[in-house]
Order: sequence, then structure tokens, then C-alpha cells
Amino acid sequence: MAAAGNRAEIIRGLFAAYLANDRAAVEAAFAEDFRFSTPYGENIDKPRYFAECWRDSGWIGRHEIKRIMVDGGEAFVTYRCVGRDGKSFRNTEFVVFDGDKVSRIDVYFGPSHQDGELVRQER
Repeated sequence: MAAAGNRAEIIRGLFAAYLANDRAAVEAAFAEDFRFSTPYGENIDKPRYFAECWRDSGWIGRHEIKRIMVDGGEAFVTYRCVGRDGKSFRNTEFVVFDGDKVSRIDVYFGPSHQDGELVRQER
């Protein structure tokens, strides 16, 4: 992961670890009291996150980080994820740090596209 104090680089390192399917690096980046929220689940703890939310990232072709905005111990990252099947989606995540560890991620889902067209997502 990144050098201490550089939160934008820590976020970039997380995205690289996801793409490499490097669960150990992601686990190491998360604080012990890590919490994760999406519209599908709120305040999921670290063990539950890895049991229910972690999946093999072989389906991801690439991440395109559009922006990272850091303000002290908090950051927003907006990215486009492109799957190997050509589908893509854009999300924004709110990331909270405790020192150099990620203590919280709140995910805000964006639209999905394939071949330039909106793809309606099943819940």
C-alpha cells in the first residue's frame, strides 16, 4: 500500500488490490472496526464484508478513477468500472480514515452502460 499519510494513494492502492484480487492487501488496509454501507446493506462489519461482499475480481477489466477528493480524514472517489463483458458502471464512494487505515466506505451506485446505452440493473 501507499506511504503513510497519502490518502489518495491509499485509495489508488485499494483499487489496484481489488483488480489483482489481493484480498490480503485489502484486509490490511481496513481498520479492525471497518464498516461498509451500500443501498443493499448498512454498517456491515469487516468479517461480514469479506464473507458476503468480497468476490473474485476476474470479471473486472479495469477501473478508471475519475477523481479523488481528500479533506483531512475523509475522501470521495468517483470511478468507472469496466467489466470484461463490456458492461460498465460509475460509482462514488465516501471513504473515512482512521490514521492510515480505512475505517468506513459508503458506496453510492451510479448508472451502468453497455455499448453506450444505459443498462437497467436487477436488484
